Amino acid sequence: MSTQSSNKNKFIYALVDSTDLSIFNVRGVNKSTVYSLACNDIAAIVSDLDKSRVRPDRRNIMAHREVLEQLMRQCNGVLPMRFGIVAQNSMAVKALMSANIMLIKEQMQRVWGQVEMGLRVTWDVDNIYEYFVATHPLLREARDSIMVGGREASRAEKIELGRIFDQLLMEERKQYTDTVVDVLQDYCTEISVGTPKVNNEVMNISCLVKKDEQDDFEKGIFEASKLFNNDYLFNYTGPWAPHSFVDLELQTPQKQTVL
Repeated sequence: MSTQSSNKNKFIYALVDSTDLSIFNVRGVNKSTVYSLACNDIAAIVSDLDKSRVRPDRRNIMAHREVLEQLMRQCNGVLPMRFGIVAQNSMAVKALMSANIMLIKEQMQRVWGQVEMGLRVTWDVDNIYEYFVATHPLLREARDSIMVGGREASRAEKIELGRIFDQLLMEERKQYTDTVVDVLQDYCTEISVGTPKVNNEVMNISCLVKKDEQDDFEKGIFEASKLFNNDYLFNYTGPWAPHSFVDLELQTPQKQTVL
């Protein structure tokens, strides 16, 4: 465990609206003590580091997440920092806050009293390509046309078949995402649409929701899911710190270092 020192490197977890935070029930990265550094009515939540870098391993990432979870329970305004932000010392942290105070307070107001909820919708099928072949005549006809007589498809034909599949996939994702967003916008302050990472993912969206309206948000998820058949799986997570709704491009003051 580290001992607090103003001259040590500071791992920054978040910026918060309260400067009266002194008791933390969790340990930070490397099992370090977590504490706050106040400046201009806001505070940076930090812990000390002996080095200027932190390994993004599972243990440290989980520690980072647990600190944020506690902050979300204690504070109405939490601006989470991405994992790995390290400042040279206490003075550098305070200088960073002071130089960006207007942006920080603007972003704080944006997420005040709110949490992030995630929704991931997937096609719950064994093979997404075969599913599209079975449900889309255009793709099925294109596939069948190049398999006549059991011949081997040419490279150009395979590319064209892949293009048709990708186009249909993109169109359905947009259609279904628009459908869900149309429902959930009545239950959220903001919605951020992410990029699907795998073929069977329909959508991956993040929603900014008021803390006291999480039950209503769950009702919105249920309402949206009723518009889909059993080929679709809805999975929502949260509450989380509002990473997807914080846009902090902090300017580093001269003579101070954020590593």
